[in-house]
Amino acid sequence: MTKHVKGRRQLMTGLGVTATAVALGATTIEAQTPAGPFEAARHATDEWMGKMPGKHRVVIDVTSPGGIPDGIRFAGNLFTGNKTGYGVEEAEMAIIMVLRHSATAYGYTDAIWSKYGKSMGGGDAAAAAPAPTTNAYNSGERMQLSGLAKRGVQFMICGTASRGLSRRIAGQAGDGDAVYKELEANLIPNARIVAAGVVGVTHAQEYGFSLLFVG
Repeated sequence: MTKHVKGRRQLMTGLGVTATAVALGATTIEAQTPAGPFEAARHATDEWMGKMPGKHRVVIDVTSPGGIPDGIRFAGNLFTGNKTGYGVEEAEMAIIMVLRHSATAYGYTDAIWSKYGKSMGGGDAAAAAPAPTTNAYNSGERMQLSGLAKRGVQFMICGTASRGLSRRIAGQAGDGDAVYKELEANLIPNARIVAAGVVGVTHAQEYGFSLLFVG
């Protein structure tokens, strides 16, 4: 009789421990459940992206001088294709083009290129003769970035690369900050400098812009 009572007590004690463990486990799992879907933080400097009107939003990411002509063509194709295929007017398209990495220098006007052309390209281009005096993609008969600006395209220019460019222009003995301010005052139409082009690309996607990478 004593053995049976002792056995029942051990069984009940074991069940109690198991129930407690299950309850604690359930509590732990519940505590780790996310409260809701992820929502990106919003920053005052990005508000202009959220305010852009349009039925479709696209950010075109350009990282090299060679990618600029295709970036311009793709922007034009977005306007044309949405108009002919879907009846979406140009004013109903929200398009941002990001000029970053080695494409950054083309976010600046001829005033900068005529003064600092030898330093604008960097690498082998810096040693080329004669030095360029105009922004090749915003002047003359070539497809112009300013033409896209007239159609409503906005531009983001990489601030990180621009800082590097200003230091290269200034040289070791020069004032890079002064050159940077000069760059800021000579942006192509509809352009603004952002902290970093890569940040601009990612934040645009968080505002609902589809990414079109050009290279």
